[in-house]
Amino acid sequence: MTVPPPDQSLARLLAGWLPRQRWFGGKDGPVDALSIGTATELRTGDPGLHHLILDVTQDGTTDHYQLLLGVRRDLPERLRSCVIGRPAGEPGITGYVYDAAYDPELTRPLLTYMANETLVGPLQFRRAPGTGVRTDLEGFPIGAEQSNTSLVFGDAYICKLFRRLSPGVNPDLEVNLALSREGCEHIAAVHGWIELEPGAGGIGSAAGGEPVTLALLSEFLRTATDGWQLAVTSVRDWFAQPAPPGPPGTPGGFTAGDAAAAGGDFAAEAERLGAATAQVHRDLAAAFGVTQAPATALRESVFAMNEQLDEVSSAVPEIRPHTRAIRAVFDEVAAEARTLPVQRVHGDYHLGQVLRTDTGWVLLDFEGEPARTPAERRAPAHPLRDVAGMLRSFEYAARFLLARDGDLQPDTAEALELRARAWADRNRDAFCAGYAAAGGPDPAAHAALVRAFEFDKAVYEIRYEARNRPSWLPVPLRSLARLAG
Repeated sequence: MTVPPPDQSLARLLAGWLPRQRWFGGKDGPVDALSIGTATELRTGDPGLHHLILDVTQDGTTDHYQLLLGVRRDLPERLRSCVIGRPAGEPGITGYVYDAAYDPELTRPLLTYMANETLVGPLQFRRAPGTGVRTDLEGFPIGAEQSNTSLVFGDAYICKLFRRLSPGVNPDLEVNLALSREGCEHIAAVHGWIELEPGAGGIGSAAGGEPVTLALLSEFLRTATDGWQLAVTSVRDWFAQPAPPGPPGTPGGFTAGDAAAAGGDFAAEAERLGAATAQVHRDLAAAFGVTQAPATALRESVFAMNEQLDEVSSAVPEIRPHTRAIRAVFDEVAAEARTLPVQRVHGDYHLGQVLRTDTGWVLLDFEGEPARTPAERRAPAHPLRDVAGMLRSFEYAARFLLARDGDLQPDTAEALELRARAWADRNRDAFCAGYAAAGGPDPAAHAALVRAFEFDKAVYEIRYEARNRPSWLPVPLRSLARLAG
C-alpha cells in the first residue's frame, strides 16, 4: 500500500482517509472541513496511543467521530492496511499514524483502564458494578459491522467502539445496564464502558449534560450462533428438499406446511425467539415504565409513515403499484386509532441482532436505527413495532438466496419464491405464537397495527436497498407484493 509523503498535516491526512472507512456516515457528500475536537494521549513511547474526537463538517452539519490513533516510527507489514499516513510538524507525533483498533498491542490498555476506572483528560473509563475486568487480553476487530467497530478480547469480552458519536448516553449502554438490574436472562452481561465528559469536543452541553458513550465492553458469547445465519441455513436446506407430490395445479407441488420437512427446520427456534422477545419487552417495561399514548399520537405516527411513503415512491418507481394498498392499511389504523400502551423497545430488531447460545436466545444492539436522532431512539413505542421488524427479517431471510442468485431461470425463480413464502409463513407464525404465549400482545389481535408497522418497515427497506444495494431491491419488493396482495 502506498503511504502518503510526510508533507501533510494530521487533519489533512484524516480528511482524505476518513471517507474511505466503511463506518463513515457521510459517503454521499464531500468533507468540507475536519478538525480535531479533542486529543488525549493514552500511551507514550513507541507505539504510542492517542484518542481523537474528529469534528467533520458536511453540507453545513458537523458530526463527531471517534478514532484510536496509533503512532509508530516503523510500521510493521501487518498494520499497513490501516495506515493513515506520516504527518509533518505535529507535536508529539513522529512516524506513521494508523487506526489503532487493528493493533492488539494498543487495544490491551483499554482493559487496564476500565479495570482501574482510570480518568485520563476528558475520558473516563468505567467498570460495571459488581464485575471485574481481566487485563491480560489483546483485542482484535471483527469484520461484520458497518457503523461501529467491535474488538474481541480472547473468549471473555467484546468491546464495541461507537465510531459516530451522539450526545449523551448511548441507548445500547443505557438499556443493557437497566436490563442487567432487572436480571434479564436474554442479554450479554456488561463489564465496562468508556465515556467522554459532558461538552468535551463540542458534543452536547457541558452544563447539566450527560457524558457521551464511547465504547461498551460486554460478555463475549463465544459459542453463540448468529440468528441470521441459522435462518439462512434453514432456508438453504428447505430449497434443497425435493418437492413432495401435491394435488394437480398446486404451485410447486407443496403447501406451506411442507416447510416443516426441511432438515434444518427453524420453526422451533423462531417460537423460542418469540418467547425471549416477549420476556425482554416485559423487562424493558419494568425498567423504564409504560405510558398510555393517546389516539392523536398514533395518528401522528401514521402521518409520518405516509410522508416516508411519499418520499420513497417519488424516488423508487417500483414501489408505486403497492402504494394504494399500503395507504389503505395506514388509513385503517388512523381511523381506528385509540389509546395504546408504549414503552422502550429494541428499535432495530431483526435476525442479525440476536444470538442463539447453549441456554437460549440473546438480544444485542439496543442502539435503535442509526439514522435516528438520540431522542427518537429513546422514544417509547408499541412493542409490536419490534415484532414487525422481526417478521420483516423472516421475509428477508427467506429471499436472501434468491437475491444472491439473480440469474435464475424464471420458472426456477418462481418455484423458489413459493418456497420462500412457505418458509416465511411457517416461521412468522411460530414467532408470533411464542411471543403471545410468553405474555406479549397477541399479533393476531392487532393485525392492522402489525401490518402498518410491517409496511412502514418495508418502505424503509426499499429506500435503503435502492440507495445502497440495488441488487437486493427485489427482496423487499417481492415480500411487499405478497403482503399487499
